[in-house]
Amino acid sequence: MLSTRRQFLITSVAAASAFAGCTLWQDERAKSADTADGGQRRRLIAERRVIEVNGRSASMLGLRQQDGTRGIFLDPDERFIVDLDNQMSDTTIIHWHGQTPPSAMDGVSDLGISPIQPAEQRPYEFVARPGTHWMHSHQALQHQQLLAGPLIVRTADDRREDRQEITIFLEDFLFADPMEVLESLQRGEDDSDMPAKQVAATTSSSKQMASMMADRGMARMGAANSMAGMQTAAAMPAMKMDLNDVDFDAYLANERTLEDPEVIHVEKGGKVRLRVINGASSTNFHLELGTLNGTVTAVDGDAVLPLTGSRFGLAMAQRIDILVDLPDSPGAWPVLALREGEAQQTGVILATSGAAVPKLSSRAASAAGPVTFELENRLSAAVPLLTRPVDKQFMLMLGGSMHPYAWTINGRDWENRDPLQVRKGQRVSLTFHNLTMMSHPMHLHGHHFQVVAINGAKFSGAMRDTVHVPPTSKVVVEFDADNEGRWLLHCHNLYHMQTGMMTEVTYV
Repeated sequence: MLSTRRQFLITSVAAASAFAGCTLWQDERAKSADTADGGQRRRLIAERRVIEVNGRSASMLGLRQQDGTRGIFLDPDERFIVDLDNQMSDTTIIHWHGQTPPSAMDGVSDLGISPIQPAEQRPYEFVARPGTHWMHSHQALQHQQLLAGPLIVRTADDRREDRQEITIFLEDFLFADPMEVLESLQRGEDDSDMPAKQVAATTSSSKQMASMMADRGMARMGAANSMAGMQTAAAMPAMKMDLNDVDFDAYLANERTLEDPEVIHVEKGGKVRLRVINGASSTNFHLELGTLNGTVTAVDGDAVLPLTGSRFGLAMAQRIDILVDLPDSPGAWPVLALREGEAQQTGVILATSGAAVPKLSSRAASAAGPVTFELENRLSAAVPLLTRPVDKQFMLMLGGSMHPYAWTINGRDWENRDPLQVRKGQRVSLTFHNLTMMSHPMHLHGHHFQVVAINGAKFSGAMRDTVHVPPTSKVVVEFDADNEGRWLLHCHNLYHMQTGMMTEVTYV
């Protein structure tokens, strides 16, 4: 159970002092004992800690190694060998997002794995999947309390490139207890009685959509009625999207706002690899490189054919690797993340020695638009799935509304879920049909899939573990059932997942 706001604000001075001074974002190996097979055994600590956001202290949760590193950085071919040490007073469990371990090591308690008790250490060991990944709590709303961090697995090619690696971890931040915010959403309250406008105002369009869906039976439409649902949705008049559920107190890049951003030293003419992770609980971002141009080489840890640009959409839980060659002259270059549909922004600043670092506002000059398929339509997997017939197909109707605040898959919440049953060796197709006026980043545990169609247009897209499904759109992905077990499939908007938009893929 989550602690109340008063309980989690009571944090020992000793713990805060011990954490102070640690370099959270250093990129080095933690000092720990080697294992018998030559791998490195790491100790990852889940704890309560104090951070400062815009001059105000906040008691949050955190994941760190013994040397203070927030996150885990593995060298090429290094096994994932971690002892997770729960030093909190609450139970927890950590999901290794993007990794494909045995299901018992996946880090979820929803499928029968017991949560980690206070003072308990639990060992994890599996073959690490290369790429830019991350880790986060899968217990209640602990993810919103910043119990998360990067999980980077380098390849030999990464080492040979000799590029400066810069990891940017994006988050949305609340001073309030996230459980209070969720309960307010569920009560359908407006934002007038919540501090700092925690709950976003609901547009009349969401109520209209909910009413129309209820009138036409769409909210509980299963796969058998999918064609009728598509026709009904297509016949609906255009309506405004609800881009955000919650207005947050701050938006963080490496745990700092643009009021006091992280300034990262770079060399003029330097070569940089940006590893950007959207670790936010309920926020999509537009990543802006400003005057720089970059080449996308991977998304969700999977290589893609090179794609150049300076602005990229990044849905919740998605990651992107971008190679940037800096100008051969001194300077400072902001890398910004703009909140979808709003003017709030966060980011870091790349700067050479002695360069004048600009003062940036946490609000952009104008609001950003929605995150669309603009990037997804242009991505192609460097190593796509082998061509073969599909053995099993599932239609997943994504339903729900702001009023009442409840989200479903095929009209069912988690407690009433209808598991997707597959067999080992099958090629499986999932069609996500979003009937709502909000986007849903859909994440499958234990597997990576290929995006193969968007709104009926087929193509050979990127390999991913999380796909962005905008309002009233339809996305088809395919994967090979090659990792037996039980696996969660859910919307990665934490508040949508907590109120029902989650099911499971089960091998039979």
